[in-house]
Order: sequence, then C-alpha cells, then structure tokens
Amino acid sequence: MEGTRMTWSKRLFDLAAALFLAVLLSPLIVILTLVILIRDGRPVLYISERMKTADEPFMLWKYRTMTVVEKDSGVSGGDKSARITRTGAFLRRYRLDEIPQLWNILRGDISFVGPRPPLHRYVEMFPELYGQVLQSRPGITGLATVLFHKHEENILSECRTPAETERAYIRRCIPRKAALDIIYQHRRSLCLDFLLMLKTVFRKLPLK
Repeated sequence: MEGTRMTWSKRLFDLAAALFLAVLLSPLIVILTLVILIRDGRPVLYISERMKTADEPFMLWKYRTMTVVEKDSGVSGGDKSARITRTGAFLRRYRLDEIPQLWNILRGDISFVGPRPPLHRYVEMFPELYGQVLQSRPGITGLATVLFHKHEENILSECRTPAETERAYIRRCIPRKAALDIIYQHRRSLCLDFLLMLKTVFRKLPLK
C-alpha cells in the first residue's frame, strides 16, 4: 500500500463504509439492475480498464449508461451524448452509475476518495504527471471531482467529434484535475475525505 500512499486507517474506513453501503443499498442495487436489464438489456455493467498506479491496471465497474458500440475509447463528450440512454441519463444525474464501484473498493482497487482512475492511454501520454497523481489511491470522488466535475462536463459537452473531445480533455481538463489531485494529496486526512464524500452527495454543502 505504500506505493499508493494509503494508510491502514483509510483502508479500514473504506471497508467499513463499503460494507455498510452495500447492505444499505442492496434493495436499490436489485431495483437498478432489473430496470437496466428490462429497459436497456444486457450488459447491465460497463467494465473498463483503468489505472490503479502508473503501471498497474484494474477493471472498473459501473452501471451501463450508453448504448453498446463495437469500438469505444476516450472520455465521454458531446460526441457521445446521443448514445446515453434515458435510464443512463437518470443514473448519471444522481451518480447512481457509480454504485458498482463498491466492489472495486472492497477489492482494494480504489478508495472512496482520491483522484479518479485514469484510462491507460492518458497515463502513457503523461507518465510523470500521473506518476505523481497516482501516488494516492484512486477514488470514486475527490477534490477534483467536487470542484471541477461540472466544469469538465460543460467543456466536453461542447465537443462534437471524438477528436475535439480528446483535445479538450487533454488540454483543458487533465492539467487542472491533476493540480487539484496533488493539492488533495498534500492535505489528505480522514476528516477531509468525509467532507468530500458529504459534498459529493449534498452538492450545496460548502467546502471549508
């Protein structure tokens, strides 16, 4: 765990919170799984390779929110908006598509709080930057998610081709998110983690 700077107290908190939420949300998990299966068909889950460290991949679980295509790559921008299902739009609005990542937390792939796990292609493009960012265990939410997520959505929603989305993400999103991730890395604590988790759920809560 030293390679990703995760303390045992943080890991124990993750395990306890993930187990508690898995039990608490189990009826919702069953309902969402059935709704996706009935309305949108299989697969219910979207499984994507992400990076735990600069050189260690893992498979990230999310509920599927888009129609399936043979080849899909890069982040989601306006060029992919037509593929978002009605169910998927609802899941994304309330971030319910992230619930299956409780499994990733239990496995130790990610934490509740940390930098969002990047795609391998971006780690290859910026090895030094992500070598520093991924010294913290990736998470479902984090300082960059809380402060920049909505702005990132607005930037990428204006993109109409995969090439535009790629350029915008590389030039306007990656550097800003990484800067926030590094600030979190220097100030991280269980109290800050808990505040960021609350801020993710209750978006109007002030971050102090």
